[in-house]
Amino acid sequence: MSDEEILDEEIEKEELYTIPFRDVKHAPRHKRTVRAIKILKHYIERHMKVNPIDIRIDPELNEELWKRGIEKPPRKIRVRAVKDTEGICEVYLAK
Repeated sequence: MSDEEILDEEIEKEELYTIPFRDVKHAPRHKRTVRAIKILKHYIERHMKVNPIDIRIDPELNEELWKRGIEKPPRKIRVRAVKDTEGICEVYLAK
């Protein structure tokens, strides 16, 4: 078997989501990106039906959230969530 076939067998669910960060503006300015990450994890937890400790955020996605600093996270972000058969969900920046 090739690596692609092995990876395809391990994937249980793969989805694209646009996550709005509307509630970030209610957080203090110096905590907004931290709040955006919490909103992202909560959204993925609800929609992919995984435990919060089983969510892995890709470093590229993390850098995109922190690009403008702690006070100005993006208003919304498009992500690709991949859940494997073990229940671990990895979240990537959608391209």
